[in-house]
Amino acid sequence: MFILGLSFFYHDSAAALLQDGQLVAAAAEERFSRIKHDSGFPAQAIEFCLNQAGITANDVEYVVFYEQPFIKFERILLTTLSTFPRSWKVFREAMNTWFGEKLWIRSLLARHLDIPPDRILFTDHHLSHAASALFCSPFEEAAILTIDGVGEWATATLGQGRADWDGHGSNEIHIFHEQRFPHSLGLLYSAFTAFLGFKVNSGEYKVMGMAPYGTPRYLDRIAKVFRVNDDGSFWVNMDYFSYHVSSEHVFNHRFVDLFGPPRAPESEFVTLQTGPNDGSVGRAELERNQHYADVAASIQRVTEETLLKIVNYLHRRTGLKQLCLAGGVALNSVANGRILRETPFEQVFIQPAAGDAGGALGAALYAYHVLLNQPRRFVLDHVYWGQEHPESAIHAFLEQESIPYRYFDDDEALLDRVVSGLVGGQVVGWYQGRFEWGPRALGNRSILADPRRAEMKDIVNRKIKFREPFRPFAPVLPESQVSRFFESNGIETQYPARYMLLVLPLKEEKQDQIPAVNHLGTGRLQSIRPEWNPRYDRVVEKFGQATGVPVLLNTSFNLRGEPIVNTPANAFHTFRHSGLDMLVMDHFLITKQSLENREEL
Repeated sequence: MFILGLSFFYHDSAAALLQDGQLVAAAAEERFSRIKHDSGFPAQAIEFCLNQAGITANDVEYVVFYEQPFIKFERILLTTLSTFPRSWKVFREAMNTWFGEKLWIRSLLARHLDIPPDRILFTDHHLSHAASALFCSPFEEAAILTIDGVGEWATATLGQGRADWDGHGSNEIHIFHEQRFPHSLGLLYSAFTAFLGFKVNSGEYKVMGMAPYGTPRYLDRIAKVFRVNDDGSFWVNMDYFSYHVSSEHVFNHRFVDLFGPPRAPESEFVTLQTGPNDGSVGRAELERNQHYADVAASIQRVTEETLLKIVNYLHRRTGLKQLCLAGGVALNSVANGRILRETPFEQVFIQPAAGDAGGALGAALYAYHVLLNQPRRFVLDHVYWGQEHPESAIHAFLEQESIPYRYFDDDEALLDRVVSGLVGGQVVGWYQGRFEWGPRALGNRSILADPRRAEMKDIVNRKIKFREPFRPFAPVLPESQVSRFFESNGIETQYPARYMLLVLPLKEEKQDQIPAVNHLGTGRLQSIRPEWNPRYDRVVEKFGQATGVPVLLNTSFNLRGEPIVNTPANAFHTFRHSGLDMLVMDHFLITKQSLENREEL
């Protein structure tokens, strides 16, 4: 039985395909369309999933959409009517948009996939999130927290679920508490994201990266706009926000009166802690930037403390040892690290594609396990579920474009060449196998560099990624070595560590050894094992043998504003238009030096 799960028309459109409960393929549309956070119909992601399974849409038993369009429309309609006339622009835009395609998902899917309408199912947004975590986890029973901006009405749900492995029980997800719009931790964080000059729904992680440079001095001010109770329920003072009445502005003049003028988008962010000042940034600007860093630190602290209260209540309510997390807020890796370290839950699973893309997988899993009550057969032990381009395709591309390359029959010789380059200060584009599910590059579409070189952070940020200099990089290291470098207390064996979903403190004596991945004493680590990704593990191992430091700097293989690369052409484009020194695509090696020599001829 094939079940196709889909998410689209908000942000991060995606498709995921199950065969008898086993995941076959999963991908976000942005990887094919090359539109960051693409919200359109995921035609190319669907085509990829079907091709990966060797089937057509006629072979699909059910197509499952990740939310209930009519209930979501009800929320938008009632909200805009209750705040009219302030919301008249939103009302007008909503009517134009929703009466176009958004309300008629069943007809759209039936037409596009040429399948009967009765084979098209719908799940609730937060149930899709819950299923995406529970039914990918190794747990038979778990507490569940889903938390994001907003689904239909819910902005967070608390519950618990059971996952039957032997076919004699039942699969169920029971939601016992729901937080409703407009009270939303995700939208609160997004409002501060916009205030700090970043794009909503894509720049929230920049706020998290900015926060360590500040001090949470504004907790009292945030207490005027947000309150959380001991049971984790929370309240947003809508007198300071406009996301419920405007599609253009998320906060209003009262918010500005409280926190000051918003930071200008794309403005330089330099403080006394971000790095040396060459004198071009004056004292007034340094103080202004420090204010923004303090605001970021404050909202990050409030978010962490709110999540801790919710999770602690969830443990008291369920008494369970396992916790599943999903929803966009679950990508807050600093908060995740604290949940693992500071709450009573012994095991935590976080859906790697925690945002809306993950809803596609969750919708398919919910239909298979809950609606059809089929037993579990699958655990998400890795994230390599995207498209693969075989060596024949890589070779054809290189030949077609007359790109000079070297092919290595001996993989060990290739890895030795890569490690030699890394030790010599070169930066490597690393491309192999199927691309990753979720927003993190975890060794198949990665940029690698030497973490021992402090200058590498600035080099990769400015000359390769073309992004803000304060942005941190992830250390990747063998699971067996994590406790050497991090205050981990066994957390390295948990699933979030392998998916780069948590931040942990670096041991003080190790911070100077890996300065390029030291983000003010912390790191968002990725732990690896040979069985998950043998070539990736081997290059880290060889670097450790050569240097005594079994750690590499890992960041996503893309330029600023672009999705992570998919095809060989995408990889070469990024290599050609950045400061990367070396590109490895499977067993092919391309260097900047060879390209420059070709151009000189």
